[in-house]
Parts: sequence; structure tokens; C-alpha cells
Amino acid sequence: MLTGRVTSEREAVVPIEILDAEEHLIRFEATLDTGYDGFLTMPRSLIDELGLAFIGPARAALGDGKEVRMNLFLGAVRWDDGLRDALVLEAEGGILVGMAMLVGCRVSLDVEEDGVVSIESLDQIRPVN
Repeated sequence: MLTGRVTSEREAVVPIEILDAEEHLIRFEATLDTGYDGFLTMPRSLIDELGLAFIGPARAALGDGKEVRMNLFLGAVRWDDGLRDALVLEAEGGILVGMAMLVGCRVSLDVEEDGVVSIESLDQIRPVN
């Protein structure tokens, strides 16, 4: 289970670990964004710091419906006690965790300042038939 907190700005943030080019896990704080259907967004400075592999340009739809061209990279995130490949869109601002990263998970939020954010694998919490 991954646990984080709700900030005073009502953002759900969690710690994530991303593998760099030298195979070290680097810890960052990321914001959950249920309006983003991809895996991760990250600013270019962090992408370069981690040495993520460039895949190519990609089209992305912004929240206002406008389509833009963004750079796409491949990263790996420690997720559910293992490494999970994740497509990373270059975008300024903080690191965002999108819905593609959360597939197969239960997300619980105590929406109050310093409330608990938890992400659990559905495989670990559902009974086996």
C-alpha cells in the first residue's frame, strides 16, 4: 500500500520512487490527478536528471480540450512492491500521477488537511475465489 496526505490546498499527494538511468530509485512527491488519463507528467528538468529514455513526440489533449504536442519518455516506477513501466509526458509543474497509473487500484482519500491518502492493489484486497 502507498500512503500520502491531503494538503491544505486539497491536493492528494503521495511519495513515488522513479528509477534513474543508473538504476537507483529516486523519491519524489507526486500529486494525484484524476482528470489526467495517462501515467505520469514530469518537468523536463526531472526527466533529464533521471535520464529517462525519449520515445518521441505525442499529441495530448489539455483540460480545455486543446490538443498540443508534448515529448514522451519511458520511465519505471516502484509500484505495488515491484517496478512498473510508465509513460511520462513532459509538462511543466509538479509530478502528476494519472488514471493509467491507478488502474487496478483502490484510492481512498480523507479529504481534510493532512488527511490520509491510500492506494492499494485490488489484487491484494479482493478475496481469492
